Amino acid sequence: MAKPRRTTPRPHTAGMSSAIKLLELAAHTVPIPTPPHPVVIADYGAGTAQNSMQPINAAIAAVRRRTRPEHSILVTHTDVADNDFSTMFRILEEDPESYRHRDSAAFSSAIGRSFYSQILPSNSVHLGWSAWAVARLSTVPMPVTDHVVAAYSNDAQVRGAYARQAAHDWHEFIAFRGRELCPGGRLVVLTTALDDEGDLGYRPLFRAVTRALTELIATGVVSTEEAARMSLPIAGRRAVDFTAPFAPSGRFERLEIQHVELIDAEDRIFNAYRSDRDASAFGTRWADFLRFTAFADLGAALEGAPDRLPVFYDQLHAGIAAQLCAEPEEMRIPIAAVVLEKRRTSQ
Repeated sequence: MAKPRRTTPRPHTAGMSSAIKLLELAAHTVPIPTPPHPVVIADYGAGTAQNSMQPINAAIAAVRRRTRPEHSILVTHTDVADNDFSTMFRILEEDPESYRHRDSAAFSSAIGRSFYSQILPSNSVHLGWSAWAVARLSTVPMPVTDHVVAAYSNDAQVRGAYARQAAHDWHEFIAFRGRELCPGGRLVVLTTALDDEGDLGYRPLFRAVTRALTELIATGVVSTEEAARMSLPIAGRRAVDFTAPFAPSGRFERLEIQHVELIDAEDRIFNAYRSDRDASAFGTRWADFLRFTAFADLGAALEGAPDRLPVFYDQLHAGIAAQLCAEPEEMRIPIAAVVLEKRRTSQ
């Protein structure tokens, strides 16, 4: 039986509509191979694929306007080796919104390796998609002892280390995509951005996290030393950071930037609060989001028996929800959409 789909607002949908339009435009321009060779769509950093349904469905629909129904499409979902691939494949088979139920000639595969290396054959991908995954760094440069996010640390050395790691990871990510994309192939990336002042957004949310951790130290749930090791391996990037590898020629690994756009996305959770005035739901929804995306990183700093984790997660969730419930505030959500194209051999 298919699991019911969540209907509450989800931060991961921020900016999705505009990015999907870019993906559809890309699907109208990429080369289509001659059958029996499949059209290959790569979903980089797929997670459980729950958030991939809408964009991949849109990409397949756009490709289908240019192919016969029997022309096969291969969707390759990629993520790190410890990703929950069992849940991914269950969702792909059971979710009524899955492309597997909409197109009989669409097939699924998965790769359990970091996309900061080459993970698909050279010149094999026609269309690529990545949502939010490149905000996560390949490694933690150093602890952020005065915050959970480097962008808001008062330590310039910390901010610099994370900025250098973010630049290195973006360089590696696009370098290997440049090899994997076929000539004329395109990649659409949706990710976290920084404005010119270095604002990552989500300030009320991260403030709630630091306050909740302070309370957990006071109650003995975590130690001061453990809390100091809790930091999230994430970074945003400015517009100039996305374009830096392409200077001065405008090309890198045969890739060219077709589009870069930074905007502030809609805070759908706050908009729901405006409508229903339910402060408790507002706090809980944001705490749920962090439980899904960040708690495992914070919990990795705990020492001792693993049975400490459930208590830590539950109390951290409650603390974050309580902080946000007491002072509902709209989140600023800076996002970036980037479209890259691999130069055709005749160009």
